[in-house]
Amino acid sequence: MESKTDKCVLPSGMVLLGEPMEGVESVAFDFMLPAGAAVMPEGTCGAANVASDWIFRGAGPRDNRALGDALDGLGLHRSDSVGSSHLSVGAALESSNLAEALALHADVILRPHLKDEEFEPAKQLALEGVLALDDEPRQRVMVELRKRFYPSPLGRSTSGEIAELKRLTTARTRAVIKDTFDPAQTIFTIAGKYDFDAVREQMEQAFGACPAGTPRSIPTTPRAGKYTHIPNDGAQVHIGLMTETVRFADDDYYDIRVATSILSGGMSARLFTEVREKRGLCYAVGARYHSLKDAAGIMCYAGTAPEKAQETLDVIVAEFRRLAEGITAEELERAKIGLKSSLIMQSESSSSRAGAIGSDYYMLGRVRSLEEVKQRIERTTVDSVLACLRNHPFEEFTVVTIGPTEVRVG
Repeated sequence: MESKTDKCVLPSGMVLLGEPMEGVESVAFDFMLPAGAAVMPEGTCGAANVASDWIFRGAGPRDNRALGDALDGLGLHRSDSVGSSHLSVGAALESSNLAEALALHADVILRPHLKDEEFEPAKQLALEGVLALDDEPRQRVMVELRKRFYPSPLGRSTSGEIAELKRLTTARTRAVIKDTFDPAQTIFTIAGKYDFDAVREQMEQAFGACPAGTPRSIPTTPRAGKYTHIPNDGAQVHIGLMTETVRFADDDYYDIRVATSILSGGMSARLFTEVREKRGLCYAVGARYHSLKDAAGIMCYAGTAPEKAQETLDVIVAEFRRLAEGITAEELERAKIGLKSSLIMQSESSSSRAGAIGSDYYMLGRVRSLEEVKQRIERTTVDSVLACLRNHPFEEFTVVTIGPTEVRVG
């Protein structure tokens, strides 16, 4: 479980981070570009999603077809995702093809063609991603919940907004890419089998001439209302609720992660036992921890019949608050085992590690070793978890429902 982190900061400010993994022949990398949903200019929510496709439709000396063939020829498992703060593009592949893959991605980031005729297909794909949420109310309710829980624009939909996507133009999107695709503010991560000296040299040649950047600040506005209902004629009521808690960088982080696992870490966790098994209130219920850099919460979903919606919400809120009254040593140990199992599985995936070290550096300014995380989980106790819960009580809840029936929020 011991891990070592390679690090280099280019003269521009671009950060390179790596974690070698023994016994693997694969490698994964991510470019974390400072172009997340919260960074998009007003009126362009979804532009990052369009950009993530458009930049791959021809770059450097290759047109759309030639670039796609070159990427496919390397056997890449491509990945891209839009978060609140970053647009991440990367891939996992066999390590011998790494240099060529990095060269192609440098072209995509620095020299995309951004042709007019390739814009509408990229825009349409982004629109279809948002429209698909209408068929997935469970996902939609959580998207709407984050929008209302976090101060704007931190909670913006990472999929985009239909009205703003429809108004998006080629000129506007080119301007967004030029303004936000700042290599100097980019975090590059790599994990698996690689030669860090070779990677550093290649990245310096590709990005070393980029001018030094200036970190952007994101002004925020107050959170939206406490309760929002979205009418829907479906047979179920989809309930999303979220309550404020300690952030990723706070001292109590591991205690709240253990507490969340006790609340919703499997079939023996409290929400599943109390809400579904004992009372039969819903067909699905679960909670998870969610953190941005400057705010965090525990978010919960439940799907239930309209006549059971109010009781389902009331029981869930009661279970959140009951945690601070006491937990057992057995619950604590079970939660620790679950968290450590997730850690072990993450340690075996180069893609997961590449993502984790980038997230760590952005949130903390450093990378946690797997051994450190394991030890911090182990050090949690019944007393430390209860102290965290009592110092940070679950008092206010933001609630969103989708369905035929509204609920009352106290």
